[in-house]
Amino acid sequence: MTQQVSHDAVQRDRLSADLRAAELSVGQAHGEMARIGREYAERSERRGALGADRAEQQRILSTERQSLAAQMRAAYLIGREEPLKLLLAARDPLQSARLFAYYGYFGRARAHAIADMQQHVQRLDELDGALAQQQSELANLKGEQQSQLALLEHSRSQRQKVLASLESEARTREQSLVRLKTQQADLEQLLRQLNRSLKSVPPPETASAFGRLRGQLPWPVAGHVTAVFGDLRATGVRWDGMVVAAERGAPVKAVSSGRVVYADWLPGLGLLTIIDHGDGYLSLYGHNERLYKAAGEPVAAGEVIAAAGDTGGRPQPEVYFEIRREGRPVDPRPWFRERRPIP
Repeated sequence: MTQQVSHDAVQRDRLSADLRAAELSVGQAHGEMARIGREYAERSERRGALGADRAEQQRILSTERQSLAAQMRAAYLIGREEPLKLLLAARDPLQSARLFAYYGYFGRARAHAIADMQQHVQRLDELDGALAQQQSELANLKGEQQSQLALLEHSRSQRQKVLASLESEARTREQSLVRLKTQQADLEQLLRQLNRSLKSVPPPETASAFGRLRGQLPWPVAGHVTAVFGDLRATGVRWDGMVVAAERGAPVKAVSSGRVVYADWLPGLGLLTIIDHGDGYLSLYGHNERLYKAAGEPVAAGEVIAAAGDTGGRPQPEVYFEIRREGRPVDPRPWFRERRPIP
């Protein structure tokens, strides 16, 4: 039912639908680029390890070649007929036996050295093949990265066009206040629907005694506060929560354990996650670039649930945070352990 509320809010406004599509595309491109970046780093590390292994194998092979060369020079100086001459000239059988044992050891050592060299040569061939494969895969990842970058730039361009249309509409029809009030009404409708639904389901297994955590909560994201509870946004519209300016992609963490009850795009708040903490308490996290948790999933205190962004038409990356009790907004400031988020 809550997904229907979100869908209805978007469909009422064509520009909101366009903005949602553009911002979801931007977030997806950012996510793909992050994935490619991680994979590229892992493969680069693997290639580095293979290169170090190859250098070590090459060093061992060079040492063994030098050792074998020394043995071959000694054998050349001794001569091929030397063991037979020693046998014919020897007067002491025990001495002859010792000499033949020495020559036998010498021959076996050369054979082992040659076998070891062959193994290292084979290992070098294998490493060369693995390095070539890693290099090819790295080149493919570079290509994927360029494609995603092009998609990202296109999505950003589309988003800017939609934002320009929204600004133009607000100027020409003086509907900025109307839009803010409509977005606020959409959120209130969503929260009312959530509260009705939550009364008929058991509390989350991970629910905490949220009411007793006043003054102990961590901030959901690092950054600096740009708006607080009660600040005026426009005539007749005030902030029901707090806005924290953050780095794009910064981890957004659940302030306490609970269960995700909403994870979708909503006009004005962009990609929004709402967590039910039990006892009528909800926490809201808006303007995210990507959401990592779906509705119905449990979350632990401090678990990363999203990446900070500028969805919902914000001019810079930030996170909107709000606490609700029985559907009513409460000032979040007294709930935090620290006075301000730590960058």
